[in-house]
Amino acid sequence: MTILGIGTDVVENQRIKNSIKNKKFIKRVFSKKEINLSKKYKNKFNYFSKRFAAKEALAKAIGSGIRNGLNFNDISIINDKLGKPKFHIIDKLNKILKNKFKSKKIEIFLSLSDEKKYSIAFVIIQKK
Repeated sequence: MTILGIGTDVVENQRIKNSIKNKKFIKRVFSKKEINLSKKYKNKFNYFSKRFAAKEALAKAIGSGIRNGLNFNDISIINDKLGKPKFHIIDKLNKILKNKFKSKKIEIFLSLSDEKKYSIAFVIIQKK
């Protein structure tokens, strides 16, 4: 197995707390799925902070940043039954990954963590 990309990002939670007051920011950055799932969480700004960091970390791992057709809300983070975070890959993101890495067999690993002031995400993209 070959590592194709690594990305990490740290976000100050207060910055996201201030930003999510703006409904346009939420719709521009987060998918409908993430917005709906946020209703389950009391601490919404940490929820959104971790997801923002994950989107930035994925864009860094891809090597493109948020540009060339990749938008924040094209990237969606969900949790499995045990709470492990993972990316929900939509067709648009899948095409970007295939074109960038010239492979149909890609795995993406995501780790999220937060403390009172900061949230962090770490991403590894690997060829199966």
